[in-house]
Amino acid sequence: MVGVSETYELIFIDDGSTDASRERLREMADADRRVRCILFRRNFGKAAALDAGFAAATGDIVITMDADLQDDPAEIPNFIAALEDGHDVVSGWKVVRHDPLNKTLPSRIFNVVVGRLSGIRLHDFNCGFKAYRAEALHGLSLYGELHRFIPVLLHWCGFRIGEIRVKHRARQFGQSKYGIGRLLKGGLDLLGVLLNTRFATRPLHVFGATGLLFGVLGIAILTYLSALWMAGLGPIGDRPLLLFGMLMVMSAFQFLTIGLLGEFIQRQGAGKERRYSIETTYNLVATDEDIQAAASQLAALGRRMREQPG
Repeated sequence: MVGVSETYELIFIDDGSTDASRERLREMADADRRVRCILFRRNFGKAAALDAGFAAATGDIVITMDADLQDDPAEIPNFIAALEDGHDVVSGWKVVRHDPLNKTLPSRIFNVVVGRLSGIRLHDFNCGFKAYRAEALHGLSLYGELHRFIPVLLHWCGFRIGEIRVKHRARQFGQSKYGIGRLLKGGLDLLGVLLNTRFATRPLHVFGATGLLFGVLGIAILTYLSALWMAGLGPIGDRPLLLFGMLMVMSAFQFLTIGLLGEFIQRQGAGKERRYSIETTYNLVATDEDIQAAASQLAALGRRMREQPG
């Protein structure tokens, strides 16, 4: 990770490595004060490593890179140029990937699904080579597998997301821990992200809508069976459709209850956590001139009030 401004710093996150990385990092830090290192006690995952790096970065621009040497540092000026064009976050797009099929295929599926559901047209959400304006990272909290959805989280806060093509090198050392097994976890995390962004302030909309759909379906089935029974067209107690209709009605009640509870909890916590992102403000901080002008206006008002008869 590199924070870039007129000066720069290099922040290395050792996520519980078992090789000689720690000794090498200590040597680099001793030789150059711009090299800063954070050593985890054990492996906590990429999201935790990024979160720690973001918290430690002091630059105006923060660039993240994986340590597998597949990213080309020569692309950094291109990232900075893209930020200067007006973007707040710039994601890399590995057009030609030098990875095995069991890694590229799940990634392609993941990118298509996330792009459709989030509305962000990025080709490569999983690319770890990204650039950020520092203000975009304020308040961002990462855990679990949320590092995959950083563009989604920041886009929801109103930040401008861009993408540039980057070179991708073949892996020379180590072995990737990502594969098709991450697809299921990514899908579950995506549901969590959507609930915490699109429906964070209105849980009743998602749970209530599902409950209403189930309820309408269940009531329609039970009404149909009741009509058959009243018309004397045979018993309905042994029909599987009866159990299905009852299940739909009970599920509807449960979903509506969950939505109402979620709405109540959200309302109780409203105001404790900010649900918006401010880009800039004007005249919110009173200057000395503002204070003097206000005092003069109050003094003039006081004089006019005293001069009025009665």
